[in-house]
Order: sequence, then C-alpha cells, then structure tokens
Amino acid sequence: MRVAVAEDSGIFRQALVTLLTTVGIEVVVSAGSGDELVTRVAGDPPDVAIVDLHMPPTYTNEGVVAARRILERHPGTGVLVLSAYNETPQAMELFRDQPRGVGYLLKDHVTDVDNLRSALERVMRGEVVIDPDVVSRLVEARHREQELSRLSAREREVLSLMAEGHSNAGIGKRLHLSARTVEDHVRAIFTKLKIVSSGGPPGPQDSNKRVLAVLTWLRAADAR
Repeated sequence: MRVAVAEDSGIFRQALVTLLTTVGIEVVVSAGSGDELVTRVAGDPPDVAIVDLHMPPTYTNEGVVAARRILERHPGTGVLVLSAYNETPQAMELFRDQPRGVGYLLKDHVTDVDNLRSALERVMRGEVVIDPDVVSRLVEARHREQELSRLSAREREVLSLMAEGHSNAGIGKRLHLSARTVEDHVRAIFTKLKIVSSGGPPGPQDSNKRVLAVLTWLRAADAR
C-alpha cells in the first residue's frame, strides 16, 4: 500500500510516517500542508492520502479542501481525514455527493496501528469509514435541522432575536410587530419545538422554555 501523509505538526507527521513504515506501508509523500499534498501527488497518486483537518495557512478547512481535490482529480485514490476535532460542517462537506473511498477518524480513537491499517485498507477498497462520534454528531445536526425546519421564516426571525437576548417588547420593536403578534409567534415556536407552553401570554413562568428554544437554535447554528 502506497500512502501520502499531510500533517502540519512535524513531530506527529514524523511519528505517523515511522509507524506506517514499521508495518510495511510505503509512505511516498510527507507534506506539511494541503496544497503541498495536492501538488506532490499530482504526478504519481498514492493508494490513500492521510490528511489532517486544520493546516496552513488559515487552519480552518484546508484538510477537507485538499481531500475533495484529490478525490476529484484522482478517483482511484482514497482519502482518510485523521483529526483531533469532531467538526460537523467539515464532515458534511467531506461526505457529500455519495462518497466513495473516504474516511474521517478522530486521532484519540485510533488506538493502535492495526486499527489505522484496517481503516486505510477499507478506504483503499472504496469503502466509507466514519468514526462513531462523528456519526453521532451528524445525526444530531440533522435532527436539529429538522426541528428548526418546522418554523416559518418569521418564527425563525423571532427565535434569532430571542437568542440575542431580546424581550418580547424588544422583538416587537425590531420587527415592527404588535405585542400580541410576538406572543403568538413565541407560543408557536414552543409548540413546534415541542417545548410545552403555559397557554397564556409568555411571562416569567416561560423563561425556561425560552432558554430551551434558544438552546435549540444555538446548537443548530453551531453544527452548521
């Protein structure tokens, strides 16, 4: 098996190369960035590329960008993202468009070289490998998206302002709505998000329900 490695940490990269070499895996490229990896595998693609998630220059999505480029330009090459971070947006981007030969594992969960070798072999065969914790986050994100999809555009506006800490009066002023209309929207939000309301105008007794609604909004926003 011929493998390319992209990892910005020189110490971790060298340790990974040494580990792979000891079990008979040939490391043909050792790169410190996604761009370097893409350039160096262009003429002689490996069987699998191991890519870190956060790399220079911005340490945001360079790993996923490099992975997507390799998958598009070299269909016969598998890609395994090996990261310390469980990031739902990056995972969604990596696994979109019916993926083949791609994986996302958390570094802390790769407990021995046999696990890593097994994941590399599966990706090389065209299988999809996903860390269980990454799967859980993807499922949670989808569930929250479905919850918020029940809200109308206006209700989303109201919930967004609730998340910013505005009172009903403040929301009404910002959106040019009457107090009664805002109360109706808040009650509808509680109902659609399955947060039981008191049945009357929202008051102090509804403060916890407002918090629960806002948490739903914030968790969904964080997952995107």
